[in-house]
Amino acid sequence: MSNYEIYLAIAIMTVVNYFTRFLPFLFFKKNDLPSYIVFIERFFPAVIMTILIVYSIKDIDFVIAPHGLKEVGAIIFTAILHITLKNYLISIFAGTIFYMGLVQYL
Repeated sequence: MSNYEIYLAIAIMTVVNYFTRFLPFLFFKKNDLPSYIVFIERFFPAVIMTILIVYSIKDIDFVIAPHGLKEVGAIIFTAILHITLKNYLISIFAGTIFYMGLVQYL
């Protein structure tokens, strides 16, 4: 694959990405959003966080030491951080860094 093809693929992916983000604003005004869009906007981040929690602890054997303490500690740290800061991105990034620190140094 030549550099030209790589740059063309990147340009096409960029246009498609912006198009999918911009398109909904063409159809909906902020005051005229359908109820299902408002529902998704309100609850989708919490649903994604729940899916991430379940996925991260699905393979942990709580019977064998250390009994999932690192994972549960990171989940509690992330939850406390989110409750205090109310920012999903900071909570996810800081929780991930905290977990990686626990895994590497404990």
